[in-house]
Amino acid sequence: MKFPSLLLHGRLVSRYKRFFADVVLDDGTAVTAHCPNPGAMLGVNQPGMGVWLSRSDDPKRKLAHTLELVEVGNGLVGVNTLAPNRLVAEALAADAIPELAGYQTIRREVKYGEASRVDFLLTHPGRPACWLEIKNCHLSRNPPLAEFPDCVAARSAKHLRELQAMVLAGDRAVVLFTVQRQDCEAFSACRDIDPKFAAALDEAANAGVEVLVYACGMTTGGIGIDRRIDWRR
Repeated sequence: MKFPSLLLHGRLVSRYKRFFADVVLDDGTAVTAHCPNPGAMLGVNQPGMGVWLSRSDDPKRKLAHTLELVEVGNGLVGVNTLAPNRLVAEALAADAIPELAGYQTIRREVKYGEASRVDFLLTHPGRPACWLEIKNCHLSRNPPLAEFPDCVAARSAKHLRELQAMVLAGDRAVVLFTVQRQDCEAFSACRDIDPKFAAALDEAANAGVEVLVYACGMTTGGIGIDRRIDWRR
């Protein structure tokens, strides 16, 4: 997935009200950027951190800039929670995720469960349908371990219960965590931050929901699904 524009570098001043980030660009210009991340952004929201912004010339946008990447250590972390679905869509189209390859039809935002929409529904003649939920992961308090969530994630726990229902109905169900950083080699649920989500993930896996975790390749030019990493229960 290529970024929509050449990214601009700056320093984070403040992230506030969930969807706003004040940034001073390297040329000294102060801008307010859209922050497409409703989570706590633990570890990637400290003032002074290096950040990378995309810019849109769309006159309908209230904010021209979007916070895309944060510099952590010697690497980059993707904080745009809209990116994972785009990354996975590209990977599915290219059969780049072996566990999800070979489906004839890929549909997005299909209604299911309790007033929910699954991120992807994969179908193929003669095979059970595959209901696929995507979760964004950028938290790593103790590299090389990635963790999810970084705040209470009741809606994500609900999605896991709905995936279980698909398995009980005879279909396949998968939750795919996309880790938008390269310094992680394993993944775990954050039991201290949201024990209910961690328990829901265990329950879903025990019921037959497949848990996949993929780390991403990160550059200032774009992001791509890179390699599978282990889930530590």
